[in-house]
Amino acid sequence: MKTRTLGHSNLEISALGLGCMGMSEFYKSGTEAESIATLHHALDRGLNFLDTADMYGPFKNEELVGRAIRGRRPEVVLATKFGNMRGQDGSFKGVNGRPDYVRACCDDSLRRLGVEHIDLYYQHRVDRTVPIEETVGTMADLVKAGKVRYLGLSEASPATIRRAHAVHPISALQTEYSLWTRDPEDAILPTVRELGITFVAYSPLGRGFLTARFRKLEDIPEGDYRRNAPRFQGENFQKNLDLVAKIEGLSRQKGVSTSQLALAWVLAQGEDIVPIPGTTHRSHLVENLAALEIVLTSGELAQIEAVAPPGIAAGLRYPEATLVHVNG
Repeated sequence: MKTRTLGHSNLEISALGLGCMGMSEFYKSGTEAESIATLHHALDRGLNFLDTADMYGPFKNEELVGRAIRGRRPEVVLATKFGNMRGQDGSFKGVNGRPDYVRACCDDSLRRLGVEHIDLYYQHRVDRTVPIEETVGTMADLVKAGKVRYLGLSEASPATIRRAHAVHPISALQTEYSLWTRDPEDAILPTVRELGITFVAYSPLGRGFLTARFRKLEDIPEGDYRRNAPRFQGENFQKNLDLVAKIEGLSRQKGVSTSQLALAWVLAQGEDIVPIPGTTHRSHLVENLAALEIVLTSGELAQIEAVAPPGIAAGLRYPEATLVHVNG
């Protein structure tokens, strides 16, 4: 397994991580048994970087990951997140970065995961009502207490990243990044590179759209989050299908799958970038891992750039109400 050093740490993480969200919520596919088998197969293959959050499920995903890694904790670099408040009924209750909430969330995550420490603890979304210095200061106290090893932020602006990093070293910044979401290239990637922070790319396959498995809205199961996502709606869907068709053409030339080409492109953007595609099936995991062996030439990268330049995707990446909490 190819590895990367997590920024400002001595942790070696696999060059490809595994996003676990879809094993419990939002994406309707797979079973719990297959999800756990997928997690075990990932560890068997040397993929050690697992990503979860307290809000997934809600709360159930951490429990699932905890069951899967029981007896294998030394093999895992475990990342989880706090900050998005949810009720037991699944309701969304806003963003919270207050110190008492941070401390309570950490203890709850440790209990659900069944571990003594969290390797990488993210603030999932920035609370605009609480100074980032206050939230990160509390997270730093968790490091001192031995409950957390390293700190991360998710969907934070360059200014917020700098302010947080001045309080305590930030090891990872997690943001959506793929061939149809290249916004981080403008200011976020330059900022984290200047500060020595690893960039963790979530949804590197465009929430599954870049796998070329969706040809019409009906291909997405009922109850799946993506049925209401802007890029999967109306004219946006068709325009994005046209983009995928062009990427498919390039993948055929290369002799790889569309998803492998999309992942290989993210990996080619720098060794400080670690994509964390999510999957609930071992077969898809094996397909994704093969992307680590794909080398894209300068000519191939230029071809990809020509068909998928920044801003090419049609539609917002989140609904308007959700975007208010992004890039805080």
